[in-house]
Amino acid sequence: MRIFCGALFLILTIAAPIMTTSAMPQINSEYVHWFRNSAPYINTHRGKTFVIMFGGEAVNHTNFSTLIHDFALLHSLGIKLVLVHGARPQIEKNLKDADIKSPLHQDIRVTPRVAMPTILQAVGAIRLQIEAQLSMGLANSPMYGSRIDAVSGNFVTARPYGIRDGVDYQMTGEVRSIDVEAIKNNLLHDHIVILGSMGYSATGEVFNLLAEDVALSAAVALGADKLIFLGEEAGINHDDRLLREMIPNEVDRFLRDRELNCEINYFLSCASSACRQGVHRTHIISYAKNGALLEELFTRDGSGTLISHDPYEEIRRADIDDVVGLIELLSPLEEQGILVSRSRERLEQDIDNYSVIERDGMILGCAALNQLNADSAEVACVAVHPEYRSGSRGADLLAFLEQQARSHGLHKLFVLTTRTAHWFVEQGFAEVEASALPESRQETYHNGRNSKVFQKNL
Repeated sequence: MRIFCGALFLILTIAAPIMTTSAMPQINSEYVHWFRNSAPYINTHRGKTFVIMFGGEAVNHTNFSTLIHDFALLHSLGIKLVLVHGARPQIEKNLKDADIKSPLHQDIRVTPRVAMPTILQAVGAIRLQIEAQLSMGLANSPMYGSRIDAVSGNFVTARPYGIRDGVDYQMTGEVRSIDVEAIKNNLLHDHIVILGSMGYSATGEVFNLLAEDVALSAAVALGADKLIFLGEEAGINHDDRLLREMIPNEVDRFLRDRELNCEINYFLSCASSACRQGVHRTHIISYAKNGALLEELFTRDGSGTLISHDPYEEIRRADIDDVVGLIELLSPLEEQGILVSRSRERLEQDIDNYSVIERDGMILGCAALNQLNADSAEVACVAVHPEYRSGSRGADLLAFLEQQARSHGLHKLFVLTTRTAHWFVEQGFAEVEASALPESRQETYHNGRNSKVFQKNL
């Protein structure tokens, strides 16, 4: 990474004298900004294990060569990669050419023994294609100068899928175990591990597996930090809106209440199962969108849907480590006169009164609940980051504070505001005279801001 950053600095330094004046702002405002904001993710991901699954449709897509370059980039940043590929369209073509019947039952292939040579040919061809593209180091390609060792082997032990609902699936199998030690040893030596939709039994038989099953089993067995599914769609959509974050319970309801295509159904089922078995984060993104993988991993909002065991964005009580984030959030609003200026010392002193919205390590919103007497409290310092004000985060914060107030036996909430009166009215507050404030608060009310006073009964 030091070499990479040093090379980038050298390139920018050499190129600077020949850049036009109009070109410089674009580099400073876009490229450098993006690069700096990616640094925390680069540091976070280094040394982590990612299992990435993609089907044969992705291999056939025109964007696949770009995906290979992105895999190489992740590898160069110190990320340990296990690539799991499917081969359904390639298998379908081979079976059709050979005039072999291999029907699907509940979207799982019934694999006759006679079909195995054509299936092995399809899976093997994809593996060789991936290895070949990972080895490409042409001077005009993004992988110039890279050295990547890709390995594959009998890492997956399988067993027959058996007879289900009266259907004999023959040579279709399911994962029995993953050779964790062998895979980790290869990752330790900076190899990219490639797993196909094939598994091997102790008796030497080869079984046709679901690639999603292989990816899930590998991620759980390896204790992977991320399981990533590359599909046709950019995540999970509901009512023409991309669902950016889900937790397993939400996934279960989503699967139960809707008819989904097979790919999304597999991805969501595996994601929910992975989260419950220790894989902290599963991502569903598009293989067709150029740069979707990098956008998902190196930007705060990502490009697809994240399924995590704990909410990706949560409201919680603040602690002393949040002070720096609070200062960054509040300072612009204080400079505009929207909020009363608060020193670092005061924030540290009052930190127990604050609640925050945190999204992947960033403080997006905050509010304070200052108890005034045995019956009432004041809501103060309500703020949401400008880029995240389109949702219901402010209302969610307020509801969180109201719950705190009720748990303390309080019955009234007050708020003093100069610019957001209408919003508080929408949240159930009503304007009152300053004399309605508890006496202790009336003593400090006249601060030159001429704030309006609002009250809400709980």
